[in-house]
Amino acid sequence: MLYWLTLLSDGGDFFNLFRYITFRAGGAFMTALVFGFLFGPPLILSLRRRQGKGQPIRSDGPASHLSKAGTPTMGGLLIVGALLTSTLLWARLDNPYVWLVVFVTLSFGLIGFLDDYAKVSKGNVKGVPGRVRLGVGFAIALLAAGWASWHHPSELQLQLALPVFKDVLVNMGVVFIPFAMIVIVGAANAVNLTDGLDGLAIMPVMIASGALGIIAYTVGRTDFTDYLGLHYVPGTGEILIFVAGLVGGGLGFLWYNAPPAAVFMGDTGSLALGGALGAIAVATKHELVLGIVGGLFVAEALSVIVQVLYFKRTGKRVFLMAPIHHHYEKKGWAEPQIVIRFWIIALILAMIGLATLKLR
Repeated sequence: MLYWLTLLSDGGDFFNLFRYITFRAGGAFMTALVFGFLFGPPLILSLRRRQGKGQPIRSDGPASHLSKAGTPTMGGLLIVGALLTSTLLWARLDNPYVWLVVFVTLSFGLIGFLDDYAKVSKGNVKGVPGRVRLGVGFAIALLAAGWASWHHPSELQLQLALPVFKDVLVNMGVVFIPFAMIVIVGAANAVNLTDGLDGLAIMPVMIASGALGIIAYTVGRTDFTDYLGLHYVPGTGEILIFVAGLVGGGLGFLWYNAPPAAVFMGDTGSLALGGALGAIAVATKHELVLGIVGGLFVAEALSVIVQVLYFKRTGKRVFLMAPIHHHYEKKGWAEPQIVIRFWIIALILAMIGLATLKLR
């Protein structure tokens, strides 16, 4: 919205700054951060009053989690509210990729909100049935995948770009649409599975989104893509504004989610943020790189898949408990120890993912 202040510029004054994505990204970050600090306390107070007993705690989970009873959930509303406000203020609203990512984020956030509401109102861990969540999620992802493909340059439509091997494009044809759907839905649910400890999910989300934001800005500039040998996707640079809002809102939320958490993000936040990561990857043609920068989420999801399949086949467990962060809890690791080490892993993977921009 504030971009339109450039109409008041003569090319050399203050209003000219609003032409620059980096300047507006800084504004989006600060707006979201201040939003989090301002509205965090009243939101948490309201959630605590409305939810009473807070998020239901699994009886079969680690015993240490029983002390978390009474902590309110749906804190993802704070993150989504912060990033949405900052995006609407600072991004160009005529950019289709901005609306693509906003659409996916809000849609998956709504699924998560309904799931959280069902859990809180029923007082148990059963929310919206899994098949319903997946069905609606794939419907949203179908619209998003078609939307992204429609706006991609003709030479990139329905193509899969490979990291490192930058001259190679795999023509997937219509198969690209279900592939992109899996990327978006998979990312949403992987982040959802990771959100099991105080502060565990939000920092890796910020790290992964930060890496994707750099990628979005890079592939949206011809000078950078020519130098790095990447595929140019005009317009994706504006996604950096959204990412800056996500990081700012995420930091504001982490202030209240740091151990011991005053609020959980819930499915409202984890599904929304995971969906956003998937949508950014599809928009920027870096679906495979998402598997690297978001490798921590991939590992969490795979640990659940392996555990379930192996147990059904043998009646035994590979991990003491899945997702894998619970395995380390069962082994006696302290919660902050797990969280910080997983943060370090997420940062390393993000750096590896960004390195693929330069490698050939």
